[in-house]
Formats: sequence, C-alpha cells, structure tokens
Amino acid sequence: MSHKVAVLVGSLRKDSFNRKIADAIAAVAPAGLAFEQIPIGDLPFYNQDLETDSPPKQWTEFRQRIKAADAVLFVTPEYNRSVPAVLKNAIDVGSRPYGKSVFDGKPAAVVSVSMGNIAGFGANHHLRQSLVFLNMPVLQQPEAYIANAGSLINESTGKVQNDATEKFLRGFAEAFDKWIGKIRG
Repeated sequence: MSHKVAVLVGSLRKDSFNRKIADAIAAVAPAGLAFEQIPIGDLPFYNQDLETDSPPKQWTEFRQRIKAADAVLFVTPEYNRSVPAVLKNAIDVGSRPYGKSVFDGKPAAVVSVSMGNIAGFGANHHLRQSLVFLNMPVLQQPEAYIANAGSLINESTGKVQNDATEKFLRGFAEAFDKWIGKIRG
C-alpha cells in the first residue's frame, strides 16, 4: 500500500542539514512511501483574528496539503531546547481553528538534527509533547537523534556519507512505513 507523507522541515536555511537528512530518508525509504516537503517559511504567524471566512491563502493551502497526507514526518533542529518558531507556527496554523486540526489522528515521526553532540534531544521531546495533544500517534522506536550533522553529509553532493547513518535512516524509514500501515490500517 502506498502512503503520502508530508514532511515539515523546521530549518529554513538554504543548505539546511535538516533538509538534507529529510532528503536522505526519502532516498532510502521503502517504495510505498511518497514524501512531499511542504514549505512553512511563508506562513503568516497564527493570529485568531485572521481566522475568518477567508483566512490567509498560505494557511488554506498548507492545511489542504497536510489534510491530503496520510502521515507527517517532522525534521527539526533545536533552538533553545525547543523547536524553531517557524515549525511551531506551522503546527499552530494546522491545528486551528480549534476542533478542526488537519493533524488529528495522522501517524507521525520525529527526527532531530544538530551540529552538536546532544542531537536536538530537547527539540525532539518538546515536539512530541505537542503531537500528543494533537492526537498524532508518534513512532516510538527507533528514536532519531542525528548528532554532528556536519560530519555526516558530503558538502559537495549534499548526501549522507556515513554508511552507518544511511543504514540507520533506512531502518527508521522502514519502521515509519510499518507504523503508518499499523495506524492507518
């Protein structure tokens, strides 16, 4: 069975390691998973006053794209032991108005990517707290904390250059595929 996976990358940087890891996961994933990175950098900040009969076009398009997905993969750096504001805003936009969350019930997985040794542990777990509230069953194992990202990715090709990391990402994608199947039936 084929599953469409919306990918939300919490880093806006052009040469983002998070985006490269998201691409690497898609490259080694089972054939039944179709990944689509959904841009979040142009979403206006969530403001309930804008939640009218005609909310911002970017919100509507974002919500439609998430709604059309079978699952969501979150790939995030860690800013101040939490997720970047742009990712939190995307979550807020998708989960509103209250009672109409486009995330409700969608299987999810979280990958945190960092230049440092802690590998975004704080962001990973902080994000998981929000996903529990959003009623998104989150893949528990394997946990995905990618540390020292700068040394794992070839600067000229943008590809993972470490066999152990590629093997881990393949196993993660396979587990996510099974998780989606289990949740979606």
